[in-house]
Amino acid sequence: MSTTAAMEMRMESQVASNAVSTETVLCLGSWYADAPFDHLQPLLAVLREALGDRAASTLIAYPVSDPEASSWHEDGLSLQPYQSLASIHTLTVQTSAAYLSLYEVMRAHDASCGMLLGAEAHSLSPIAIRGLLDAVLMEHADVALPRYSIGPHDGLINAAILHPLTRALFGVRNAFPMALDLALSTRAAERMAAAAQQQTATGQPDALLWPTVEAAAAGFSVAEVSSGVREIPHPTTADLATILGALTASLFTEIETKASYWQRTRPPVVMHSINDVPDVNAPAPSVSPEETSELIESFRIGYGNLHELWSLVLPPQTLLGLKHLSRLPAESFTMPDTLWVRIVYDFVLAHRLRTINRGHLLGALTPLYLAWVASHIQANSNVENPPEILARAFEADKPYLVSRWRWPDRFNP
Repeated sequence: MSTTAAMEMRMESQVASNAVSTETVLCLGSWYADAPFDHLQPLLAVLREALGDRAASTLIAYPVSDPEASSWHEDGLSLQPYQSLASIHTLTVQTSAAYLSLYEVMRAHDASCGMLLGAEAHSLSPIAIRGLLDAVLMEHADVALPRYSIGPHDGLINAAILHPLTRALFGVRNAFPMALDLALSTRAAERMAAAAQQQTATGQPDALLWPTVEAAAAGFSVAEVSSGVREIPHPTTADLATILGALTASLFTEIETKASYWQRTRPPVVMHSINDVPDVNAPAPSVSPEETSELIESFRIGYGNLHELWSLVLPPQTLLGLKHLSRLPAESFTMPDTLWVRIVYDFVLAHRLRTINRGHLLGALTPLYLAWVASHIQANSNVENPPEILARAFEADKPYLVSRWRWPDRFNP
């Protein structure tokens, strides 16, 4: 029997006619568009275990291109197709169209909790999925985000920029501000949909959104759920500059849009921790001296080729620090946290002021990021909890960004 025939045999009635009210909507992202049943089956098995007795009040929405596709049931799970504007993003992260689709399905079924699941979601622990739902349904969090267990050399863009920058400016201390999976309350889903609507209305359904930033600005409660090891899907492009540019451009724009919020001194956002899944300390893979030397050499080439451009963005003291860094031998190559923090803050400001073309600006950040990566790899074994130390450095130097943002002419390089 073909897969299509098997699915047709499982089709019963429209989920909307189900006598059990819908409490939760699980929305599968664009990676599952028109997925055959065989592809969905591993994820459905995980969801069945995660939901347990909640399965009867949960709707699983999955994207299809066929407007005539029907709802169906599979071994206690209710599935409903939806049509989305989203395409598969280069970064395999949730986009504006996904948040908009989630809220539309939630509103249609009067659901009180919504969850977005990213690519390879079958690798998530059922306990982690249930923990994200419990955070919203039982602990009354508005936004529930996972804390994945990753190795010290994984997720370095997040460790170097995304986590410490959002933490310092918006006061949300979750480990992954651009998580692949998350759960939302009704009002949080509505807020994310409103932000998404602004993007889709201008023809940008694949624009990135930042749930932690929206939560902070709205005064919503946030929970972080330990989620163990998850398979992280690879970006569809191997071009580091493209990946780094897309993430930083989105975050820098969000910082500009919400400047009136983060410039005021505020207490950190209260964050609830749910630790049902033990964190796993993955061992750091060995990085050969040759690989580290390649990173350092990329920085040195960048220093030679981009020094003039950097001088339009970075003040003399930072340029002097980079000059010193470029002359260090590989075995003692170390970028101080204070230097990296200033670099990131000055790039945020230059992005806002349009000091140079934004595409050129973000491209010029790549060699500097590679220098940070090389330094991180070399120092990681000797530093306890590097992400925490770097995040504190960003927090401590936040007044520098505030001052330069308000009075940029006083700080011209």
